Amino acid sequence: MIANLLKRPIRTLLRAGGLEIRRLRPVEDSDRPFSMPATLDRARALGLAPATVVDVGAAFGTFARECAAVFPTARYLLVEPLSECLPSLQALAREPQRADVFPCAAGPAAGERVLHVHPDLGGSSFFEEHEDSDVNGVPRVVAVETVDAIVARADAAGPFLIKVDTQGAELEVLAGATATLQRTEMVIAEVSLFRFFAGGPLLHDVVAFMRSRGFAVYDVAGHLRRPLDGALAQLDLVFVREDGPFRQRHEYATRAQRDAQTRAFQAARPIVREE
Repeated sequence: MIANLLKRPIRTLLRAGGLEIRRLRPVEDSDRPFSMPATLDRARALGLAPATVVDVGAAFGTFARECAAVFPTARYLLVEPLSECLPSLQALAREPQRADVFPCAAGPAAGERVLHVHPDLGGSSFFEEHEDSDVNGVPRVVAVETVDAIVARADAAGPFLIKVDTQGAELEVLAGATATLQRTEMVIAEVSLFRFFAGGPLLHDVVAFMRSRGFAVYDVAGHLRRPLDGALAQLDLVFVREDGPFRQRHEYATRAQRDAQTRAFQAARPIVREE
């Protein structure tokens, strides 16, 4: 990102002045790219224990499998309207973890809606994209149910972990999850930084919606850059209850952690070498 672009000219300038920057510690987990498994592992270590995981936009089950590796005793509700994905999800439902497949889309109300089935399947959306390609694919009418209705029909118990990856329809899905959100500790939602989907929300819209429901941004579990120019395009944002256990403490570090960080910063200061 911007910091990376500045590293080389800064190093060149420092060397011209007889200075050198050296890494005095190994790369830590906090330096690594965002990762869904790492995010889930941290959440579990801090006490997250969902009884039910609601995976909206389950696709071929990638998230469900990652999540089941961390929360193997949870029940999984896999919501996916694409028939092409159902064999993979049904195979997942036959594995040891308890999983139920719902072959529908999720939205603010029950009914039917046109889904634009993309050639890559994974980008399929209710909303059209405006670009010079065949990305919008073929329109297909699919059934729609609310998350609340799905949870009630499954007689699923909380607390819930909700993941929503629906290519621009995230707020519509969450609008149909009012009752479920009241028993949810964490929500993972894909958000866009550009208006790829005509009529879809941007990052700030999703943050405002979640804040109005008592949730705050907590982590980033993944990111995607667009091929057009390498700009940051989408994030998998993690939300937790604003007054929940993940936000009980607001200090940055313990005294021991702060002292250790200060020593590390002091040790990493540029070393002046005499020419």
